[in-house]
Amino acid sequence: MAISEVTMKLNMDKYLRLALEEDITSEDVSANAVLDGPCRGEVELLCKQDGVIAGLQVFSRVFELLDDTFSMECFCRDGARIENGQRIAMLQGDIRALLSGERTALNYLQRMSGIATHTARVAALLEDSGITLLDTRKTTPNMRIFEKYAVTVGGGTNHRYNLSDGVMLKDNHIGAAGGIAQAVARARAYAPFVRKIEVETEDLEMVRQAVEAGADIIMLDNMDIETMKEAVALIAGRAETECSGNVTEARIAALREVGVDYISCGALTHSSPILDFSMKHLHPIEG
Repeated sequence: MAISEVTMKLNMDKYLRLALEEDITSEDVSANAVLDGPCRGEVELLCKQDGVIAGLQVFSRVFELLDDTFSMECFCRDGARIENGQRIAMLQGDIRALLSGERTALNYLQRMSGIATHTARVAALLEDSGITLLDTRKTTPNMRIFEKYAVTVGGGTNHRYNLSDGVMLKDNHIGAAGGIAQAVARARAYAPFVRKIEVETEDLEMVRQAVEAGADIIMLDNMDIETMKEAVALIAGRAETECSGNVTEARIAALREVGVDYISCGALTHSSPILDFSMKHLHPIEG
């Protein structure tokens, strides 16, 4: 399942509410201490690093859940390249809500923009190669929809969203079934005919078995470059190919030459640093 803006809109509220409940057990003591009632205000959203922005609708929705009067004027869209010091948006609403939602909203925007920025760098290294850059399920619990959306904003492609989204037979599935041939046969008999079957392999013998079993996609997991080239030659177009494991920016140039169809990179979601933002110059306004 590819995560789009529509998918986000339909599914994000339950996670945002949980995040807000985590940060506000009963009340925001600090905000309520300085304001004893509604007070409309305005604040700027500023970027503090160069990068690619992702998560503006998530950022805005946090405040909408706290304040029916909230509004935000954005000066860019998700996927835009932004620069340190750039003004991203102007926010207006009840100052108590602006204060209470600030950290939760920034946490989402910073995390998602960091992933989009990292993904954009890796995707640029694969430009014109014909190779599709994929994410993985190595995501933060309860953050998957946000993190996978950020990958698409940065120019990557979503692999399966969850365990219900596709068949991937890893080493332990193969062990449980008694071998690759048995695992693929059982998956073919059980899974709907519209599902492709992917098999994870670790050496050339496993690749041979996966080809003979009729796997639709063969993953070359943690192999060195020369072994992967041999594997692609052995597969000879009889299955789509994906390489995974130790996919770093420094290694992309070598991976481009292997001849695989897909490169999956868990680091896009599990190791991307945040992109820093801040909300500044909060002040009351008439209204």
